[in-house]
Amino acid sequence: RSLGLTLHRGWFRDLLIGSAVGFATLVVAVAIAATAGGLNFSINDLQVASFGRSLLGSATLLFVAALAEEAAFRGYPLQTLTRARLALLGVLLTSLPFGFVHLSNPNVAVGFTFINTSLAGIWLAIAYLRARSLWLPLGVHWSWNWALGWFFGLPISGINLVSHPLLNATDSGPAWLTGGSYGIEGGLACTIALVLFTLF
Repeated sequence: RSLGLTLHRGWFRDLLIGSAVGFATLVVAVAIAATAGGLNFSINDLQVASFGRSLLGSATLLFVAALAEEAAFRGYPLQTLTRARLALLGVLLTSLPFGFVHLSNPNVAVGFTFINTSLAGIWLAIAYLRARSLWLPLGVHWSWNWALGWFFGLPISGINLVSHPLLNATDSGPAWLTGGSYGIEGGLACTIALVLFTLF
């Protein structure tokens, strides 16, 4: 209850809406990079069994990982400060550390990693404030990561977590746009998409 994860009325709707928003945000980021010629995709040649295992396995893993991060950052700390009518302070005190903890990931893109991950923290915090339910930012977070890793075959915060993605991605750069080996979270295409969908 203290994490905002009770099965309240509308919890599943919040999860579904969040999942749609997270996926759509990534599609916009990828579209920006692809339109500029920085990313190209081809369909992976997967057998049905490998396809199913990859889809379900990555969805489960990334859901649990997103839940852990949401509980730590948008759970008790943000919600306690919000109840104390210090929501803006809560957003800052949870989003900036969210950006810092990702700086130890592999292939960090100097500047963009911190900026984009902190922006993502603000985006997710606003999702909580919009619904007063952790299910909305949880949906946003897990679907973003799942679309990154399984659907588009891109690194998730510098890490290649999914072994059999639906699409194979080819990054032609420039790295400042596409994020290079860190993945799209390390480039300007991601910054633009995050700003747009935070406003949304």
